[in-house]
Amino acid sequence: MIDASALGYPIESLRNVPKGEYVVQALLHKYETFQRADGHVVKLPMDRGEGQQWNLAPGNLYSAPVKIQFDPQSAKVVHIQLSKAIPPIESPKDTKYIKHIKIRSKLLSDFWGRDFYLGAHVLLPEGWDTHPNARYPLAIFHGHFPADFGGWRTTPPDTTQPCQYSSRFKIDCYNRIQQQEAYDFYKLWTGPNFPRVIAIEVQHANPYYDDSYAVNSQNLGPYGDAITYELLPYIEKEFRGIGQGWARFTYGGSTGGWEALAVQTFYPEEYNGCYAACPDPIDFRAFTTVNIYEDKNAYFLDNSFKSTPRPGHRDYLGHVSATLKEMNLKELVLGTKSRSGQQFDIWEAVYSPIGPDGYPQRLWDKYSGLINPDVAAFWRENYDLAYILKRDWAKNGAKWRGKIHIYCGDMDNFYLNNAVYLMEDFLKETTNPPYDGEVDYGDRAEHCWNGDHTQPNYISRLRYHRMFIPKWAEEVKSRAPKGADLKSWRY
Repeated sequence: MIDASALGYPIESLRNVPKGEYVVQALLHKYETFQRADGHVVKLPMDRGEGQQWNLAPGNLYSAPVKIQFDPQSAKVVHIQLSKAIPPIESPKDTKYIKHIKIRSKLLSDFWGRDFYLGAHVLLPEGWDTHPNARYPLAIFHGHFPADFGGWRTTPPDTTQPCQYSSRFKIDCYNRIQQQEAYDFYKLWTGPNFPRVIAIEVQHANPYYDDSYAVNSQNLGPYGDAITYELLPYIEKEFRGIGQGWARFTYGGSTGGWEALAVQTFYPEEYNGCYAACPDPIDFRAFTTVNIYEDKNAYFLDNSFKSTPRPGHRDYLGHVSATLKEMNLKELVLGTKSRSGQQFDIWEAVYSPIGPDGYPQRLWDKYSGLINPDVAAFWRENYDLAYILKRDWAKNGAKWRGKIHIYCGDMDNFYLNNAVYLMEDFLKETTNPPYDGEVDYGDRAEHCWNGDHTQPNYISRLRYHRMFIPKWAEEVKSRAPKGADLKSWRY
């Protein structure tokens, strides 16, 4: 039953929906029961190959859209029939260059109390099949759930398909631009001068989100260890990777940017470089527009005489289109107990300690915005990357030296540049030994600028592989251990 007591968005209650004609559709997002190894029993949606998207999850039931006459004062009941089910998703097929792997993770299966798997799309280097004695570095692209290896196309753009307009970038025929960039990358990858590495995109969707943030978590389980010590060694063994930390590096944007920096932070010797573009908040003193350690309320600026909402999303001119409260209330409508599958909830699921009910403890009350300082303190000690780097620099600084590269637009839509400024202050002013890395900003650039000053964002966002693989291949010459193989994979 959905009545006036059900929380809605953007109108909070059906009693406030104006009388009139509406199109209505319902969807049932199926939850399952998990009996975890920690003794907690929780109900969550299992990923079913779609990347934890409720509107794409196979088996979810939904109704056909119907027109109704709605009157909040009427006692009439509107019945909606869940007559359809989302069909299964077909797995991608292997090709000469791209292979798809899936392994059972013992670490994750033990945590969740049932079989859990990790997957990856593996892009093999040109000549992999004709150079059986070559062993290759591993390029790990982090980000949201990939249905297949992204940005790869072996044929020119399909001009028989209609042009598609990009409302984000205000550009027509963006689908053809994407196809052209993907085809250009294929030509570069197979050409004579591109570094021969194995590139992978990891599939680590879970019951809370489309990826795990690639770290160990009380609520999600040991994804950091599972990826680093189970998945990557399996791929390196299967496809002749070098299999040593000096020959691995990470890169990505947004969520992938945070993940790239996080795994370099938590596993300093298992990775030899990270390229973090537009990363999710890397200093929680600037958790988007909130200082979680000093602010009392996430939704409103601290003031005794007025209530000013904190902004959540802006454009490059600073025009605000959503507040933090609005963004979080939408999540609360989609799922309680951090189960919306959206951005703020996954931060909470990854970073928070487990609550008494087995679900993540709230950093702030999802409705009022009141911050819990105890949870904030837990976040700082375990996931505030700037704080952890500063805390542990005396111990690990030599292992991090030269490996940290961060890029962000100074008008990031989600204010992510604010945390980068704080990180930069520490890295450039107080590190001993010096960090010897890179922090760079794009002037008036929105989310997700990645360090390319020569191209607009709508192009550079399609060029992660071609940007960072050659960059790392050059840099690794100065960071590889004595006797490392720097030649067999350069042909």
